[in-house]
Amino acid sequence: MPARRAIAFRGFARRGSARRGSARWMFVRRMFVLAVAPILLAACAVPSAPPAEDGPPPPIQADAAQARALAREAYLRGVPMLAAYQMLYGNALQNGGPLYKGPLNTLQSSARVYGPDDPAFVSPNADTPYTYAALDLRREPLVLTVPPVDRRRYYAFQFTDLYGYNFAYVGTRATGGRAGRYLIAGPGWKGKAPRGISKVLRSETDLVNVVGRTQLLNPADLRNVVRIQEKYGLQPLSAYLGRPAPPAPPAPDWMTPLSLQQAARSLKFFDALAFLLPFAPGGDGQEPLARRLAPLGLAPGRPYHAERLPPALQEALRAGMHDGQTAIDTARAEHDGSPGALYGSREALGGDPARLAAGAQAGAGGVSREEAIFMALDKDSAGAPLDGGYRYSLHFPRGGLPPVNGFWSITMYAWPSQLLVKNDINRYVINSEMLPRLKRDADGGITLYVQRVSPGKDRVSNWLPAPDGPFMLALRYYWPKPALLQGKWKPPQLVREALRVVAP
Repeated sequence: MPARRAIAFRGFARRGSARRGSARWMFVRRMFVLAVAPILLAACAVPSAPPAEDGPPPPIQADAAQARALAREAYLRGVPMLAAYQMLYGNALQNGGPLYKGPLNTLQSSARVYGPDDPAFVSPNADTPYTYAALDLRREPLVLTVPPVDRRRYYAFQFTDLYGYNFAYVGTRATGGRAGRYLIAGPGWKGKAPRGISKVLRSETDLVNVVGRTQLLNPADLRNVVRIQEKYGLQPLSAYLGRPAPPAPPAPDWMTPLSLQQAARSLKFFDALAFLLPFAPGGDGQEPLARRLAPLGLAPGRPYHAERLPPALQEALRAGMHDGQTAIDTARAEHDGSPGALYGSREALGGDPARLAAGAQAGAGGVSREEAIFMALDKDSAGAPLDGGYRYSLHFPRGGLPPVNGFWSITMYAWPSQLLVKNDINRYVINSEMLPRLKRDADGGITLYVQRVSPGKDRVSNWLPAPDGPFMLALRYYWPKPALLQGKWKPPQLVREALRVVAP
């Protein structure tokens, strides 16, 4: 059987681990959210949180065993929070940084078609140009406006809170193609929706990451995507009502993110978590997180000074973090090969903190599986790695195309660079929008030819050019139908010809 993996996947593993097959997890850790920006590399490059100011050690009210158990919970809950903040910081707070899109509470759209001349962008997505926003809801709610979008064109806005949950969607699947105004409210807002609001989207945290995707039908369709993006709008509730804005909350001294790699091996993790707790005053489904962690001496917004604790308690904290990472590794292994199992709403994930944290380490901001499923195909039907030195065929029988309500696509990337590679026909993807131009087999099915050299004039319409060397395919399914969600439909296998291609 071919290897079909959920795309996550610049994998996170504990220091010293050597999980077999980890290369497959490298496929675009950032694909889910930013798709093409080198965010992971930049995030790992930023310095850790600044040293805490001098002060007394935290007033721990727990023995070593209790501290270890609480540190485990803190780590499991804190990893997704650090990942979400890392994304928000790069997009909206690090002005001048390589990932910066624009200030907080503004929409920023990117409409372009990426190609092989964009080597800075890993696994570029040719399907859905993006719109971004990073929200701070402490002052007041915000109102997202969307225009009417033809239901034949898929679009979606994804809302992810600081805990890492996808708490809401707006778009073709979730709300239809009609125009609408959506009020995004934080945990402290107690008002009522004013007239004209289609729906209230309630976040459990004050910080929210928003990613919008708008389907690009073909390269010539880009101007239409731009017109739609220009009609997306975001404004404070006070502006929507034509009233003065409420008083602004105190401006935070925004912390430089602690990367997940740094957090796994440093007690500075607790300083970073303490900084984020004031933005997450809700109960994350239970007793408020800050209250549960109070016996550790962890106070929202205050430096932790773990380095001042007695050595035995420091060791208990480190052991608890190690226990948390072990639980995360177990959750990842349990769901390996289950597309989208690590991402979704609180209800979809069953409140499992290890599962949520595994998703954050694989790639924060992953798409909920009911919205889209992304998979990687990196082996042929015999289990051998894909190589441009061979010819392959990918056959969809009649009635066996991917079962989606939106659309599907198959994109070619060189491996391990995960970049597009120039080819003679400038084709890097085959998708469902191309079906009218694809040649049918005698049985009514469709066979795609995946190879470096042309399969011949009568087959060129079905040709997905491969690079000269290792490669992989990205399979993306937008708004999947139940057969795909339930695993009843399986992607076809890539079948390799026995002989290597002779260089022309």
